Amino acid sequence: MDTKSIKVLIVDDSAIVRKVLTDSIASQSDLEVVGTAPDPYIARDKILALKPDVLTLDIEMPRMDGLTFLKKVMQYHPMPVIIISSLGQASCQVALDALRIGAVEVLAKPGGPYSVGELRTELATKIRAAASARIARAIRVVAASVTPRLPVPTSPAYNPGTVIAIGSSTGGTEALKELLTRLPANSPGILITQHIPPVFSRAFANRMNDICPMEVKEADDGDGVRPGRALIAPGNFHMLLRRNSEGYCVQIKDGPQVCYQRPSVDVMFSSVAEIAGARAIGVILTGMGADGAQGMLRMKHAGARNIAQDEASCVVYGMPREAVRVGAVDRVMPLLDIPAAILSEIQAPAHKH
Repeated sequence: MDTKSIKVLIVDDSAIVRKVLTDSIASQSDLEVVGTAPDPYIARDKILALKPDVLTLDIEMPRMDGLTFLKKVMQYHPMPVIIISSLGQASCQVALDALRIGAVEVLAKPGGPYSVGELRTELATKIRAAASARIARAIRVVAASVTPRLPVPTSPAYNPGTVIAIGSSTGGTEALKELLTRLPANSPGILITQHIPPVFSRAFANRMNDICPMEVKEADDGDGVRPGRALIAPGNFHMLLRRNSEGYCVQIKDGPQVCYQRPSVDVMFSSVAEIAGARAIGVILTGMGADGAQGMLRMKHAGARNIAQDEASCVVYGMPREAVRVGAVDRVMPLLDIPAAILSEIQAPAHKH
């Protein structure tokens, strides 16, 4: 294959991390490290000289912190940025800020829960996703989300057994924020699988809980799925819909990666198809790859109604495209139209099969 390789610039103050990342990327034939920088000032010169396709950026650095640098990059030289962050609670908060400012992916620093082998696959996947991301789109979403919160309607009457299942990846943290803040506090139970590292998933859920009308939490095994609550799959674990004596609940489990992912949207959607059937609504948002397409098709066969985010509003139109391609999707629409579409679907009587 003589396709042009993706050029990466690594910005990190640790020589060890720079070496680990460089070695991981070097093992991939379609990726090339064009340079490294120990701080943002050197990085700035190298961006101009080397014209990388993707930047990996450490948050905590001397002379200028990663967040300040990211703001400057997004203002003067917008490009795909992957945040490489340690797993401390404070770092997670800053990494979420970075996603809000326009970074497209976040990855845990090597030496945390990642072995170097896992890092190699994970990093390569995220670089490829970042390289195909529409950065103008990511920045536009951020600009749009500064508008004041709209009054959220209360949900119409709906079948109490209704479940909304949402899958997302690259660009998904901001897309989920736009979606959840526009849904009413008494929405049906919501399940969310977003590709996100462990610990970050909890920080993300807590942040969503602060700004969304409904309760949002990182799911624990056995948590009830009920109106007014959104459960987010914890990083590195699959989340499945189950039924118990009280109604719906979730199972959080380990297990092999599916579509190179854990948590996997396919795993969640497949369980929703099995347990909720025609009482479910599936939503697939921005993200790289094919995770979710087959599970969403199972949902459709079980009578669920499925919505995909359209290409124009996606940061990466990968997962929705695959779901559309396999025939799993009923409606394709811009992100900001999806909340109203969900509300109209939950009023509609469930399909009879």
